[in-house]
Amino acid sequence: MKQFRHTVIRAGLEALYFSGAHILLRPILAGVGAIFTLHHVRPRRDSQFQPNRHLEVTPQFLRATLEHLRAHDVEIIALDEMHQRLIEGNFSRRFACFTFDDGYRDNRDFALPVMRAFDAPFTVYVASDFVEGTGRLWWVALERVIATASSIEVRIGGVASRLDATTPAAKQATYERVHDWLRGLPGAHDLRREVSRLCAHHGIDEAAIAGELCLSWGELKPFAGDPLVGIGAHTISHCNLAKQTVETASQELIESRARIENVLQRRVRHLAYPYGDRVAAGAREFTLARAAGYKTAVTTRPGMIFPESAAHMTALPRISLNGNYQDERLLPVLTSGAATAMWNGFRRVDAA
Repeated sequence: MKQFRHTVIRAGLEALYFSGAHILLRPILAGVGAIFTLHHVRPRRDSQFQPNRHLEVTPQFLRATLEHLRAHDVEIIALDEMHQRLIEGNFSRRFACFTFDDGYRDNRDFALPVMRAFDAPFTVYVASDFVEGTGRLWWVALERVIATASSIEVRIGGVASRLDATTPAAKQATYERVHDWLRGLPGAHDLRREVSRLCAHHGIDEAAIAGELCLSWGELKPFAGDPLVGIGAHTISHCNLAKQTVETASQELIESRARIENVLQRRVRHLAYPYGDRVAAGAREFTLARAAGYKTAVTTRPGMIFPESAAHMTALPRISLNGNYQDERLLPVLTSGAATAMWNGFRRVDAA
């Protein structure tokens, strides 16, 4: 199902590109700027089974994106500057902000050198449990379970199922089915229980994944000292905030910032909601983020930044630099606003 969705999205992007419609629509739909979403930046992997491919781009594609923006006189600015421009109504020049979710080590090793070459500021949102090495990157653990298995057993909807994982295509289908089931479970403890059971059965050390992939406090501190690097919060545990009580969600927002500020001795003003889609961040979460004192908070809802976004600073949309669409030809489509406008029904602001 997700593969079909990717095919449809690519077809739409290609149609906009070949028709040239994005050029005509740019003045109407491009807004005043954009916030880009990234996760991993690292060299391309060869494995046929990469269900999380959408979460990574190559350094070359990041460079091509920056080159494209500079060629079109788009100014790359930090989130604090974006916030100020929205408040002041200063839209004399289009802007772009770059944001990286989760706090992966490759942000330092592969993204930072590229951003330095363009003197481009960026923000990394860290989940404090990840940086402490105690968090669970369950989507990575699930990928590793299925990568090493020929089949897996799960109880979906109370029914025991043995799912095929003998071929890359079968592994992909199984990953998608289990991933969606896990995201639909009632609480974070249910998700963690099921993933831990799978990891234990298949010999995957899920506890080691955060330390393997994410920056530690000792690494984050010098990284954050670079003048181009901003650090934002991504909650404590990377949970779906919408499934938490008000008290727990507020604690996730407040405590995660406090932990980061305590180590880095600097203010943390910006937040990214884990997952960030409609089922993970809505009106309640936007209100909680504002009450917690964040200047901005970003979702993964697709969209450009418009002047009206100033009234919805804790419900900002982003443009995903998605690893499934690493095609330099499509960059003018992505930055035109045409693709995201069609995706979200041509709403300039989606904050409900």
